This record gives sequence, C-alpha cells and structure tokens, in this order.
Amino acid sequence: MRITTRGKVAVSAMTDLALHQRMKPVSLTTISQRQGTSLSYLEQLFSALRRAGLVESTRGPGGGYALARRAEQIAVAEIILAVENMEVDDYQPLTAPQVAQLKAMTGELWVSFNARVLEYLQSVSLKDLMEQAQAQGVVTAPEPEAKTSRKNSGIGPVARPLMARLQIPNSVFALGALPLVSRR
Repeated sequence: MRITTRGKVAVSAMTDLALHQRMKPVSLTTISQRQGTSLSYLEQLFSALRRAGLVESTRGPGGGYALARRAEQIAVAEIILAVENMEVDDYQPLTAPQVAQLKAMTGELWVSFNARVLEYLQSVSLKDLMEQAQAQGVVTAPEPEAKTSRKNSGIGPVARPLMARLQIPNSVFALGALPLVSRR
C-alpha cells in the first residue's frame, strides 16, 4: 500500500477538524492556517472526503466542514483510501502476474506487508489520533462560553485608550472644540 503526502495531509487535516469542531463547522481557512497547508489543496482533499461520506459541508457565513460520523467510527484507512481514489474492497495494488513474480522472488513478504498495513490502518480510528494529539499537548478549541454580564463576570473596568487618557483629539471635529491658544 502506498501512502502519499496527499493521504498524510488528509489524515492530519481530519484530525485537526475532529479536535476543533464544537457544535459548529470548521472552515478550511482555519485548518489551512493551523496546518500550514494550501487552502486550494485542502479544498481538493475535502471534496474527496465529502464524496466518500466522511465529512459534511455547510455553506454560508459560519459554514465549513464537520465530521459525518463520530470520530471513533472513522478509520484512518478510510481517509487515505478516499483521497487516493481507492475503495477498500477494490484495493489490489498489484496485478496477478506482479503478485506471482513477487511471490517467486520474496515469497509472501510484500503481499503480506501490504495487507497488514491496510489492516492496521483500518484498526486506527480518528478518535485514537485525537487522543494521541491531546496527550502530546495539542490545544483544542475551547468550549463556547455562555454570555455573562460584566458585573457577574469578574472583569474589572476596561482601560481607556491612551489617546483618551491624554485628552488628545481623535478627529477633526474634536479639534474644533479645543480652546484657541493665542500665538505671539
């Protein structure tokens, strides 16, 4: 099984999405900034992920992407196969003559290796990657807070801007209100 950069970036972006979605879609722009990946590249990947039924998209203000299923129900293999344009059932990396030649030269080594890699990737869920990232200290999106009044929030008075404290006018109209100073 061949895992390209495309597959690696997709797994990373899906992990980011899973870590940061909190009852609302996550925009690809924010994922792009956090991951340091091109926005147009992520758009291509998420289009394939949406067609595979792994993410759902929401248009408009506040739109973005959300997982189509719970994180523990999405296997890493599904993500990779979706962006590599392969199906799990259709995955046959080599033709029959190539398999026969490999078996003759190295026995079952490479055929078995590919099968085990795919099996392993099917056993790792997106939730497993989320837990691993959190254990390594990755900061997730904070839970949305309920709005509270300033009086009850414990927040003290807001400091006035420097310009207001120095009583320097910040507009042409405020300049007109200043007393005239005579110049001699």
